Amino acid sequence: MSSKSKTPAKADSHQSGSGVFLESDRSSAWAWLAGLIVLVFVAVPISATLAFATHPNTQQLFAGRLSDATVGGYQAFWWIVTLLLVALPFLVGLGIAKLSSRALAIVAAIVAILVIAAVVLGQLFIF
Repeated sequence: MSSKSKTPAKADSHQSGSGVFLESDRSSAWAWLAGLIVLVFVAVPISATLAFATHPNTQQLFAGRLSDATVGGYQAFWWIVTLLLVALPFLVGLGIAKLSSRALAIVAAIVAILVIAAVVLGQLFIF
């Protein structure tokens, strides 16, 4: 006979409260915080792109390809940019909640390199 007990082991699952976060799930808390921070940073560009998408007279502000585009194409462009900016906080939050720490470090390094490259190229060609 075995000395093991026939009763199932009691699972130690502690889920307190009916809130959004569980005590053991810190990645979702960081995901919400990161999504909120990104939303704060893209709030002004979202409002600007929404204004450009809803007011076709703003097409005259842009020289080059956007001023030569049709009104429908101009509005479609700005609606797509608006939707991408609105989706960005959700994508950042989802990425932080689901990715491993190593994958997050790789993505953060790539984003940092792209931001540095954009600033350097902007300084070279604009000013």
